[in-house]
Order: sequence, then C-alpha cells, then structure tokens
Amino acid sequence: MNKNKAGLVFGSFLAFMHLVWSVLVATGLAQAYLNFIFNLHMIANPFQVQAFSLGRAAGLIIVTFLIGYAFGCVFAWFWNKMKQ
Repeated sequence: MNKNKAGLVFGSFLAFMHLVWSVLVATGLAQAYLNFIFNLHMIANPFQVQAFSLGRAAGLIIVTFLIGYAFGCVFAWFWNKMKQ
C-alpha cells in the first residue's frame, strides 16, 4: 500500500467531514444538528455552537487533513509490515 496515497485519502476524508461541519456552522444549522444527535442518544446537549469564523474553519480543515494524512501513512506502514 502506498503510504502517500493512503495519507491523502484519509486526510482528504477527514478534511471533507470538517468542511461539511464548517458549512453547517456558517449556515446556522450546526446547533440543530447537535441537538438532534444528542437527543437520539437520550443525552441533554451541554454544547453551544459559536459564531462562524473563516480563519478557525480553515485551521480546522488544515489540521484535520494533516492529522488524517499522518494516520493514513502510519496505517499503510503497518499494513505493509504485516504483509511481509
């Protein structure tokens, strides 16, 4: 398994999920989504979504991509070691 490709795929997936979250925050739908998810789990929601910030959203997407890339590379490295 190619470590770079695995890193790009996993990093892109995590970044995309957080892009979706950022869009939910920007459109004002994030709080309703959180309330819905916590309600499904029969938990009172202790969290409140803050105002949207483009800088923090970009930082969130970049950091999650980098973390996902690192995890993808490590996963591919382990996978390759197990196949030997």
